[in-house]
Amino acid sequence: METYHQILEALNDLSIPEKAAFFPKFFKTGKGEYGEGDLFLGVTVPDQRSVAKEYYARVSLADLSKLLSSGYHEHRLTALLMLVLKFEKAKDEKVKDEIVGFYLNHLQYINNWDLVDSSCYKILGRYCFEYQKEDILRKLSGSQEMWHKRMAVVGTLYYIKKGLFELTKEFVTQNLNHTHDLMHKANGWMLREMGQKNKQELILYLNKYYQQMPRTCLRYAIEKFDEPLRQDYLKGRI
Repeated sequence: METYHQILEALNDLSIPEKAAFFPKFFKTGKGEYGEGDLFLGVTVPDQRSVAKEYYARVSLADLSKLLSSGYHEHRLTALLMLVLKFEKAKDEKVKDEIVGFYLNHLQYINNWDLVDSSCYKILGRYCFEYQKEDILRKLSGSQEMWHKRMAVVGTLYYIKKGLFELTKEFVTQNLNHTHDLMHKANGWMLREMGQKNKQELILYLNKYYQQMPRTCLRYAIEKFDEPLRQDYLKGRI
């Protein structure tokens, strides 16, 4: 049996009916919601990671393309988890170029927060950092697509882990007042991660922008602060 069909069969075998019923509500698949129309098999993320580890070394990009274009969420996430593993194991720059090109050519299928968050910083963030190609992230940050914007800011998590914060601040500021709550959460999350590495950097940024931040973004950003300082920001006393 070819690898593609083996992966489909493995995921089908791991399907849990209760999860298949719950996930559409969790991932907001109703009419007008951000995950409208998405389909679910009911496979947990740990099980998908197990499948990804088993098959990533031998699955082809052509097979990954078929998985990524599937209407089933677990097919897409498992494909991305395998792509991450391929990228992390790649030694040759040309192989990394090919994987990143593949990722960018399939952006339309990376269309939910977990798909974005589990892959973008490990592939795009790392690639842009290693090869100084920040313009890839800047183009995504300037896109009209919300998922692209989220890829850009979450992609900077790789930079944050290296102690570099300017790109994060640039993208958060650019999209600070985006209309979607999922961008507010992503921006606040990255600010919080920045603060975990350097609290003073976060405080300086907050002191400049916190009064114009959406409330969700601010709450995420200050989540790790001591309660008195949290309240000072929430009540506008800074």
